[in-house]
Amino acid sequence: MRALVFERNVARFAASRVASVLVGSGRGAGVGPLRLGDLDPPEPPGPGWHRVRPLLSGICGSDLATVDGTSSRYFEDLVSFPFVPGHEVVGVVDAVAPGTVDGVAEGTRVVLEPVIGCIPRAVDPPCSACAEGRTGNCERVAFGQLEPGLQIGYCADTGGGWSAAGLVAHTVQLHPVPDALSDEDAVMVEPTACAVHGALQANVQAGDVVAVVGAGTLGLATIAALRRFSEPGTLLAGAKHPHQRRLAEALGADGVVTPQQLARAVRRRTRSLAISSHLTGGADVVVDCVGSAESIAQSLAMVRPRGRVVLIGMPGRTTVDLAPLWHREVQLAGAYAYGVEDGPHGGSVRTFDLAFELVQAAGLGRLVSARYPLERFEEALAHAGAAGRRGAVKVVFDVQARARKGQVP
Repeated sequence: MRALVFERNVARFAASRVASVLVGSGRGAGVGPLRLGDLDPPEPPGPGWHRVRPLLSGICGSDLATVDGTSSRYFEDLVSFPFVPGHEVVGVVDAVAPGTVDGVAEGTRVVLEPVIGCIPRAVDPPCSACAEGRTGNCERVAFGQLEPGLQIGYCADTGGGWSAAGLVAHTVQLHPVPDALSDEDAVMVEPTACAVHGALQANVQAGDVVAVVGAGTLGLATIAALRRFSEPGTLLAGAKHPHQRRLAEALGADGVVTPQQLARAVRRRTRSLAISSHLTGGADVVVDCVGSAESIAQSLAMVRPRGRVVLIGMPGRTTVDLAPLWHREVQLAGAYAYGVEDGPHGGSVRTFDLAFELVQAAGLGRLVSARYPLERFEEALAHAGAAGRRGAVKVVFDVQARARKGQVP
């Protein structure tokens, strides 16, 4: 069956990086280490595992960075080759491994929680993070019964969502989809879970001034999460494109401006003064949903002394002046993936449960802007890389599109 496979090929990887610099993100795919080929379905490694047939699979910023060759070298030992990308997945359970007692029944529509923690890896006892439900902080991503891989979609043994051949996932990684949610809603659950985790990591206090940098998929979902699960006094957002500004306002931002105007909006709201490019005061919390050197510098320039910057967007290797962080005693915190949260109303709750709630309440399925079959992957990646400029938000693969046309994938 047809699948997109990412191989370790240094020459093609380098060519892809050059192409992305010259013509933009996603456009290096045609010369990069990603190819379309035939692939057998992966085998479940043991009881508790399920084979899943993807329906829709999203393209996210980390996917584009991987294909373009711009992702951090930090991840090189945390993936295994060749792998099938795709971790934002809604699919159907096709088969359950022999010996499985508890789990999701065949035919169930599910959303994938792709992080591969200690339980799928059969690591016993689990690491301290997994024992506490913080699977995003698992210490065993390169150990256990599987090849290295932070997530499904970066592991040679599991397959990924960009494949009609399907993938395998452990029962703890699968969430049944309520009938009320469409496939477009469901494919938004995983990126929304990242946004929910980041919004809760921000630790917003009632009345805080909060600024969100970036209004792509992650930024828009973060705005919705901050509005639903915290009590900001003022929620400001910087968005490049008109459709992003409209959506940011609809999802709960009190003020939406261009990125260049965001510091000025924070200055007005907080009555700060400006010294060169930095504010003397600033926002209580800044949430960076981009992860570039420019966005991190902007975040540090408009957060108040002893304020908090939360980095949700995946950074690469960057050069940033950290003098303001030191001088102003600013907290800079990362927010990766999901797990178990301190619930907004008390107690512990799984991030994905909050994400399902938010997707339905905010109608986040509307952010799905375009669907492509796997055969048009170069167009799809180019569209995703230029989503903002082209009036789009989330671009996805319609993985079974050829099958529905009566063709064999």
